[in-house]
Amino acid sequence: MSPIMPAIFLAHGSPLLLDDDAWVRELGGWAAAMPRPTAVLMLSAHWEERPITLGATRRVPLVYDFYGFPAKYYDVRYPAPGAPELAARVEALLGGREPVARSDRGLDHGAYVPLLAMYPKADVPVLQVSLPSEDPATLFELGRALAPLRREGVLIVGSGFLTHNLRAMDMSPGAATPAWAVEFDAWAADVLARQDVDELLDYRRRAPGVRQALPTREHFVPVLAAAGAAAAVPGPVAFPITGYNFGSLTKRSVQFG
Repeated sequence: MSPIMPAIFLAHGSPLLLDDDAWVRELGGWAAAMPRPTAVLMLSAHWEERPITLGATRRVPLVYDFYGFPAKYYDVRYPAPGAPELAARVEALLGGREPVARSDRGLDHGAYVPLLAMYPKADVPVLQVSLPSEDPATLFELGRALAPLRREGVLIVGSGFLTHNLRAMDMSPGAATPAWAVEFDAWAADVLARQDVDELLDYRRRAPGVRQALPTREHFVPVLAAAGAAAAVPGPVAFPITGYNFGSLTKRSVQFG
């Protein structure tokens, strides 16, 4: 019998993450500390499509959804096995709620970059599923609908950044973290630790510094799906990775259960 897997949210970083040895070690250590999944279901900030769409269930080229990086980042490969059985199971779980489509889309960098650090042998089947919208309640309920997969050995992963203001990035060594980023990160840590669903879903109104932390929402909302998957199978909350990248981007990652 497969162990009940946690649901997680991770800060995925740009392709530059793969050159950050400390961050790669943190992600690898986190993966090693969790039970080994039978498959990974990935919900990345970089794919929003409705109806809910399932990515390729066979090996296809990655989606290099970034621009202006050195050539080596476009040569990265992550030939993880497809997950056709998981795709069929997701269709069964969601099909009664709304239409579910299929696509030959490959993994985007919000999926394969952290997975390269966590499962570098690319030997765990991976299925990427689109975010149907950025609406908090919709994503939380999506997570709840997918929660039975946790009892089947599937690691449900939301991939984004709890703060994501690219204009505020400071790439200088030892860049200071602005107060609004610290305040928002502390709020998120408190709300997630208490699993306060009402406050979490109302983040646009209740969180301090939210306009600076999240001028756009796509990187935050995957945590809502992960929290939904956690709500159906409650358990402790931990933050295996914390700290900041480029000054204002919190690396805080969350393990539910």
